[in-house]
Amino acid sequence: MDAPIRVLVVDDSAFARKVLRQVLTAAQGVQVVDTARDGLDALEKISELRPDVVTLDLLMPHLDGLGVLKALAAMPSPPRVVVVSTAEEESELAVSALQTGAVELVHKPTALATERLYEMGAELVAKVRTAASAVARPGMEEPVPVKSKAAPVTGTFQKVVVVGTSTGGPAALGRLMSALPEDFPVPLALALHIPPGYTEALARRLDKQSALEVVEASEGVELKPGRAVLAQAGMHLLLNRKGHSAWASLATEPVATAHHPSVDVLFQSAVAGWGRNVVGVVLTGMGDDGLAGARAIHAAGGQVLTESAESCVVYGMPRVVVEAGLSHASAPIERMAALLARSVR
Repeated sequence: MDAPIRVLVVDDSAFARKVLRQVLTAAQGVQVVDTARDGLDALEKISELRPDVVTLDLLMPHLDGLGVLKALAAMPSPPRVVVVSTAEEESELAVSALQTGAVELVHKPTALATERLYEMGAELVAKVRTAASAVARPGMEEPVPVKSKAAPVTGTFQKVVVVGTSTGGPAALGRLMSALPEDFPVPLALALHIPPGYTEALARRLDKQSALEVVEASEGVELKPGRAVLAQAGMHLLLNRKGHSAWASLATEPVATAHHPSVDVLFQSAVAGWGRNVVGVVLTGMGDDGLAGARAIHAAGGQVLTESAESCVVYGMPRVVVEAGLSHASAPIERMAALLARSVR
């Protein structure tokens, strides 16, 4: 029998600690080794108990969640971190945490001590299990705002780049977007599995990190060189083309997909408009979303690039594409921008 996943629950609310402990203790293969009431308490217990996974509140006295993550970065074998956050009050902090070393995010339905906290139980257990199989990677530094955005590349464009990612995706997108050159000649569309309420904050953060403009998707937003459009969590992102015009649209259909946004849906919509002129990029993530889309790009004569295992937090989504023989080239995230730039020339 496999050893249980050892979890430390960190939250300044006694009621939240109780709920999280109960939910995780009831899950097969999960053991809650202790709870901690703030960041300093958490660091002491992490050093003593060496948990596999930490569920981490962000707003805490003495030392907040970001402080804990920065301290963990100095440890030789840190636990993987699942942030438990309310989108309304903490979206900016949560996005920062995901780029500072946290591997997963669970949306807390309320900041109040009510029974509604039990609603996140299934998602919490699933993401703790995902985190347990993830590889801890160093987080990003705080973004240095780009003083001035590059002038958009003018003229028509023939190609489009579509990017899909999941677990570890916010940090991977940060590294990719910060490395793309200011004269990148085609538009990008990005799809990330993340709970609703966080993509607007992530788009702002990516925009600060990149010489390109990064915006959250909205109905009818123009696709153009110098701009990356980030799918809105909870909605599919579709790309449309007519003549020299190109724009994004949002949709709930198909409803039956495991994720909204779906990487497959994004990739397939790009193929419908651009055919062999699509470059698909599959980055770190759990599962196989992107496989069907990569197959569509490959069949149309486009290119598919995959993040290599050496830099993935979870080598799941890229692995299935590689194993299906659909990847034209792989690179660690540090070299993906250079590979991508060559692919669109």
